[in-house]
Amino acid sequence: MSNSKQILAMLQSQAEGDEEQFYSIALQIAASEARQGHRSTAIALREAVESARMSKKAPAVAIAFAAPRGALEGLISHRDPRYNLKDVVLDETLQARLTDLLKQQQKRSWLREHGKRPNRRILFVGPPGSGKTMTAEAIAGELGLPLFVIRLETLITRYMGETAAKLRLVFDETMQRRGVYLFDEFDAVGSQRTATNDVAEMRRVLNSFLQFMEEEASTDSLIVGATNHPELLDRALLRRFDAVLSFDMPSAADVKRIVTSAMKPFKPKGFTWPKIVEAAARLSQSEIAKATEDAVKIAILDELDSVSGHSVVLRLHERRDMQEAFSVTT
Repeated sequence: MSNSKQILAMLQSQAEGDEEQFYSIALQIAASEARQGHRSTAIALREAVESARMSKKAPAVAIAFAAPRGALEGLISHRDPRYNLKDVVLDETLQARLTDLLKQQQKRSWLREHGKRPNRRILFVGPPGSGKTMTAEAIAGELGLPLFVIRLETLITRYMGETAAKLRLVFDETMQRRGVYLFDEFDAVGSQRTATNDVAEMRRVLNSFLQFMEEEASTDSLIVGATNHPELLDRALLRRFDAVLSFDMPSAADVKRIVTSAMKPFKPKGFTWPKIVEAAARLSQSEIAKATEDAVKIAILDELDSVSGHSVVLRLHERRDMQEAFSVTT
């Protein structure tokens, strides 16, 4: 049976309103019971904890997360997650790896009972618009955590030591406030230390980042780096990340799923999927979704209850024209 210190700690955590600590101690007791051969008791305790957590998962009124203040204001942008994993179109391999990551985070106390830590340092690589940022937001949504986006334009400065000091503030925050912290365009921080256009200050910044990544965090906050240019990253970074996940441009099956999802609740009319897939070639997930949404807007303004395949194809061609015009000007 559990000892008096564990019971006292549970009562204290309950009095302080710290539910996670209460559940963590309950799971420690379950692990102790399992080690003593009381398997049925251990299973019953774990099921009770999971049931209690699920009952708290979806409150009737959403609770707003506090935005960063003080020195962090302007350095970190806070977003309330709008997506879950089902809202992002991903291939089966990537979906499975993300599901595994979520399981480790959702049951992190179970892992810590056995001296293990959940994966929390993740690198997303892939072309622009392939769903990296949306996936980071979806992870936050699945875990019921805030998404904090690190603003690199305010993080990186030309003054010696200032960027590393700001990084220290960010990582201190990850240790104090559990959340998903996204470093978008991560290659701006993690570029190779041997790059010919590198300067001593950026080498110091990267060294600081590598050091901070190694530090233990009891909050198990997720650190997500996202880059379109993995070839620019320093190789030492790969050893610090728990997982590197690759994102690709949409396949024909992905195009159909993206268009169908973006069109809801409107019905399709006169859709010829091969033409739509052809029109969507070389477009990213976000561009395909935006083109479909433009077709939906036209249907709304024309007081229609369906979206024509012709309208979607036109909007997709418009997106490709925009893409080609941009490539010419740049």
